[in-house]
Amino acid sequence: MRTELRFIDPCAPHAYARDADLRGLGGTEATLLRIAVALAGNGAVTVEQAARHSPAMRGEIAFLPMDLTRQAGSTIIVINSWKVALICARRNPGARIWVWQHVFPGRHNRVLAPDMAAAGIGIICVSESHAAMVRALLGGQVEVLAIPNPIADDLHPDATPRDPDLLFFASSPHKGLDQVLAAFATLRETLPGLRLELADPGYLVCDSGVMPPGVVVLGTLSRAEVIARMRRALCLFYPQWRFEETFGLVIAEANAVGCPALVHRGLGANDEVTWDASQRIDATSPHQIAARIAAWRSAPPLVSLWPRFRFSAVLAQWVALLAPGASASPFASAPARPAPARHLSEASA
Repeated sequence: MRTELRFIDPCAPHAYARDADLRGLGGTEATLLRIAVALAGNGAVTVEQAARHSPAMRGEIAFLPMDLTRQAGSTIIVINSWKVALICARRNPGARIWVWQHVFPGRHNRVLAPDMAAAGIGIICVSESHAAMVRALLGGQVEVLAIPNPIADDLHPDATPRDPDLLFFASSPHKGLDQVLAAFATLRETLPGLRLELADPGYLVCDSGVMPPGVVVLGTLSRAEVIARMRRALCLFYPQWRFEETFGLVIAEANAVGCPALVHRGLGANDEVTWDASQRIDATSPHQIAARIAAWRSAPPLVSLWPRFRFSAVLAQWVALLAPGASASPFASAPARPAPARHLSEASA
């Protein structure tokens, strides 16, 4: 399919090559690693990282220190950095270059758009809502497509009983934790038995202040530990309205194991990722938060994941994109989303 696929990560704070290295990192690095490993059977794959000081191998994948003077790769995928992508374009004039955009670009990036377009650099966003925002920012100057972050094919609900008194938050504190804590404190005035467990991926140091009663700080957990708590919790408790998720990997993973996510309607990718609309509320309203939690305590909803987010479906998009002569047009917009199956697990739907 290709002579070499080259990923360049100028952003991660430390090097990673295996799942064990992802502790303290976020969904960006985990997703890159999963996609790179899956694509390794289709041709040579290298992953360059600015934080890496010595080479390492994982199967057929070479993990290397970032070297922008290196001329290699028929396809080069740069994480978030438009400037690095432009450097790669100058040094690799025959390569197809993409910026794999996991964050919302700042408005200052617009000045680079004409150079990006002239160099033929495209942008891969991680959700349709993310892509729409980037297209609006750039006014159609640069090719923008959406390939969602992947959720494991084998991640499904199991028989773990849900604790009606347990809420779970599993994001970095800068993602609206102060609003989540305030909502929990208000909610606990009428439901004093509630507990809120906090897990922090640990990639940013934040002072979250004094915790209200009922909050249990868990620190940084492994992915398996996070999934286990999602299976047990009443819901992923995320009623904040400030931070816009470009995808919301933790929300999608919660839904994949049948855990509902309480999110703010219309914020970032929330509406796209939460298949069941009952998960979306006006998070500025304590009344709506209390009403939804009370309803879920009486009858936990049956939620599932949109199959388009499954790893096999996402990988198929990557394979199609990287095929010789491929056009981005098949992925410029998402397929229509069918109504979620009610009262059925995703596995049997």
